[in-house]
Amino acid sequence: MTAADLLPATDVLAALIGQVRDDQLTAPTPCGGITVGELLDHVDSLCVAFTAAAAKTPLDGGGRAPVPDASRLGGDWRHRIPARLDELARAWRQASAWTGTTEAGGIRLPAEAAGAAALDEVIVHGWDLAVATGRPYPGSDPALAESITIAYRWAGSVVEQSPEGSPGLFGPPVPVPGDAPPLDRLLGLTGRDPHWRPGGSGS
Repeated sequence: MTAADLLPATDVLAALIGQVRDDQLTAPTPCGGITVGELLDHVDSLCVAFTAAAAKTPLDGGGRAPVPDASRLGGDWRHRIPARLDELARAWRQASAWTGTTEAGGIRLPAEAAGAAALDEVIVHGWDLAVATGRPYPGSDPALAESITIAYRWAGSVVEQSPEGSPGLFGPPVPVPGDAPPLDRLLGLTGRDPHWRPGGSGS
């Protein structure tokens, strides 16, 4: 693992959030069957948890992610969540964020692993949101290349320990060709079919 800049990935996700229509909040996503609204609530929660993890600031309950609930979104989510994503990225730009140990999701772990996990969450949920709302995800953008590589290494280390899936993280890996694009291989590791579409054969 190594320090990484989360800003390219958080910027992509923030832009996608700004394009979500109200009538899409109940649409399905490839993230464990939750809806777009529930996914947005989850992103909101993970921003708070991983920003605290970067600062080594304990949260009540250890930062354990609550069950996603779209009713918590409120009326300002299009502005609040992107602002929290920006705060998340800036928190992990501090060199101290990547050193020592911290706590995320109620688990004590090396800080660099927490940073890689945060990066994985932002990238994969960005893709979840994009495909669920009919938007492209710029997985081939050179600005995301390093981020995807770091997230892939972290996800691979999780899969090595739990090859049948990791409850609370992601499901069993989906086979993806070894020569597939890096984003597709990351998605496969996190239990997603890169060809998933709402109501399509990949769902």
